[in-house]
Amino acid sequence: MKPAAFIFLSCLLMAPLAAQEAYLPWRAENFAITQPLGGLRGDAARGREIVASRERGNCISCHMLPIPEHPMHGTLAPPLFGVGARLSAGELRLRVVDEKLVNPDTIMPAFYRDPARYHRPHPDYASTILSAQEVEDVVAYLVTLR
Repeated sequence: MKPAAFIFLSCLLMAPLAAQEAYLPWRAENFAITQPLGGLRGDAARGREIVASRERGNCISCHMLPIPEHPMHGTLAPPLFGVGARLSAGELRLRVVDEKLVNPDTIMPAFYRDPARYHRPHPDYASTILSAQEVEDVVAYLVTLR
């Protein structure tokens, strides 16, 4: 198995599925989801925890981030230093929700894809990786990286 494929599968296997909640539909325009999912407000401190958590977002397995207390950061994906200065909250939201809509060749998982769009999953796994609130928390954190 190629290293990239292994890391991708690790991201999916290590991050528990979001609690069963009603899926909140979203709409992308111009490579962004301009409105927060369900009108939710994100918390940057919680977002930082999700990004660093091997059990939730697990972003540090692929991206380098300014989180010095976690010594192991991935180098497979772009570093996220300064990403809040380069991308708007809406652009970041779309990338977290479903990066394949921006880059069809990415191995980054969709963290908030409509469960109805998954191809024949076992019912226990027909869910999003992160909840809508967790997505908004991650976006709130990423926006602070300037």
